Amino acid sequence: QVQLVESGGGLVQPGGSLRLSCAASGSIFSINVMGWYRQAPGKQRELVATIGSGSSTNYADSVKGRFTISRDNAKNTVLLQMNSLKPEDTAVYYCNADAIYIGGGRQYKNYWGRGTQVTVSS
Repeated sequence: QVQLVESGGGLVQPGGSLRLSCAASGSIFSINVMGWYRQAPGKQRELVATIGSGSSTNYADSVKGRFTISRDNAKNTVLLQMNSLKPEDTAVYYCNADAIYIGGGRQYKNYWGRGTQVTVSS
């Protein structure tokens, strides 16, 4: 099947930057939309940003102008560059992808990574 592994989380001061990376592995035939979601303590998981296979992007209003999502289709990776971080950005960030694995039929299935913690605090 398909595995998603995130990296790059950590502790950063307000106004700082972090870059998250997510690598998809397995017997991948095709990946459609990739994205990042986050979940803060006591809150529901929410969309941060998505990017299509043709690099069309979508951002949550709360991160527009501060976060940038990109992908490398050859490496099956998606990145999230986070600038001007705020304490309210503190959350576990999850990678998400719609993918087809070899032998898995023709329909895209949705996959999640295990998450990486981002903490913005002075």
